[in-house]
Amino acid sequence: MMVKSDRFNNWKYPIIKEGKPTKYNWVVQNLDGLDLGFNTDIGAFSYINAKYKVIIEDEVQIGSHCSIYSVSTIDNSSGKVVLKNNCRIGSHTVILPGVSIGKNSIIGAHSLVNKDIPDNVVAFGVPAKVTRKLNNDK
Repeated sequence: MMVKSDRFNNWKYPIIKEGKPTKYNWVVQNLDGLDLGFNTDIGAFSYINAKYKVIIEDEVQIGSHCSIYSVSTIDNSSGKVVLKNNCRIGSHTVILPGVSIGKNSIIGAHSLVNKDIPDNVVAFGVPAKVTRKLNNDK
């Protein structure tokens, strides 16, 4: 069974303004497309482009210097990005349009996520690949 920490006891929804750094120094473009869950933690210098929807569910942790794109002008792709409950994204990771990251899954630092990642796994690399399943009893 997972033990909840006291980390988010005083969590408050952050003030987010279009294209402006939050007090935690992360930025959102196309703010109307962002759904941000409770007890989320987004690291400094991260960037979210929510033009085609970015859903960040509850208890999600995103490391610093991450980029989340629901649109790419490089290959003209677009699509909703979903980070499911309690997933964790390592620093300097890039998440491309149309990707879902599963509940409780962990993405290693410096990864490029260009395909869906299932629930309860560890994935990392360029491109990110699942390396193992997580034991939910811990």
